[in-house]
Amino acid sequence: MTSPTLQQIFDDAYFRDPYPTYARLRAGGGVHPVALPDGSPVWLVTTEAEVRAGLTNPLLSVNKDHAGPGFKGFSLPPALDANLLNIDAPDHLRLRRLVSKEFTPRRVENLGTGVRQTCELLAQRLIDRVRSNGAADVVADLAAPLPLTVVGDLLGVPEQDRGPFASWVGAMLEPKSPADVATAIAHIHAYLLDLIALRRRNPDGNLISGLISVRDEQDRLSENELLSLAFLILMAGIDNTQHVISSGVLTLLQHPDQLNAVRADPELLPEAVEELLRYTTPNHTAIRRFPTTDVEIGGTVVPAGDTVLLCLAAAHRDPLRYPDPDRFDIGRQDKAHLALGHGLHYCLGAPLARLQIRVALEVITGTFPRIALSLPAEELPWRRTFRSHALKELPVTLGPLS
Repeated sequence: MTSPTLQQIFDDAYFRDPYPTYARLRAGGGVHPVALPDGSPVWLVTTEAEVRAGLTNPLLSVNKDHAGPGFKGFSLPPALDANLLNIDAPDHLRLRRLVSKEFTPRRVENLGTGVRQTCELLAQRLIDRVRSNGAADVVADLAAPLPLTVVGDLLGVPEQDRGPFASWVGAMLEPKSPADVATAIAHIHAYLLDLIALRRRNPDGNLISGLISVRDEQDRLSENELLSLAFLILMAGIDNTQHVISSGVLTLLQHPDQLNAVRADPELLPEAVEELLRYTTPNHTAIRRFPTTDVEIGGTVVPAGDTVLLCLAAAHRDPLRYPDPDRFDIGRQDKAHLALGHGLHYCLGAPLARLQIRVALEVITGTFPRIALSLPAEELPWRRTFRSHALKELPVTLGPLS
């Protein structure tokens, strides 16, 4: 990083509500030298035009081979590092085509009934928790187990293994100590090796079995690519979706007029999902990128090899792109967003994520007409990480129960 001054933005106020920080940064330009919590220097891009352009700029590589000495993201073993988030074209396109053969719209569509059944069972769990404890936690009792169940079924992960896997992902994303990250990654690596070996011996028709078939019969996925793809689908598919659901419930509770509109007309839910993805996306930055040569971003020359973080959340609140951007409005005419990516790295699992979010919100809003927070919103606990703005808990009451 060549800038003499790194802005220190990751304080208590940021972790409670990062949007005022983003507004201050945007007012001073589109790109800023910032220190991550561990002191690592990055360039944070905050305006919608520059973020959108950066997501498709071929000079900004996701491949760590182009990185300098700064922040590079997780230190993964090669067997987990060869995933779509770390690979540029043309290899990215080759892998994406192979995965798309198994991750088909029909496969996602066939999951719809199971998603609703799982949501309804989890809604009953909320009721049971309230009856026994007086309150329930939307995160622990519904938002987290839903994608864990859905993605576990999709990939063929045995039910008894899903809880431990989710805990390892959580330790990666919000470790209590630096050693936790390495330990969690080692557990994930060993588990996926065992799972793939199991599915080779006993194919079950699910996604991992399909990916193994691509690897073994057509010899087109390397072993590391196979492991890395399974890792990416499990990690991203579980963590990201749960936080959109929990933040979505909170947002609707804080905007009762919008909540009432959705209850009155569930056909509005797809529109609500898109506005939630713009307004409260948990992933605040896209995967880190590295300029392959000195590149100009927003009038600032960023040296080759420096780390660039494209801030999706700041882009989504840019008043030059969205009128009154801090207003949550499911009737907003232009809800186009970058929450699921843009260009080459658009989220492969976007249809499945949208399906789960929509069904979860439909079940919650339709089943619990008196749902309410059980403590003030300003007391809700949030993850203390720059990687995402995500609730750790969302305690609620459900009103009178029959």
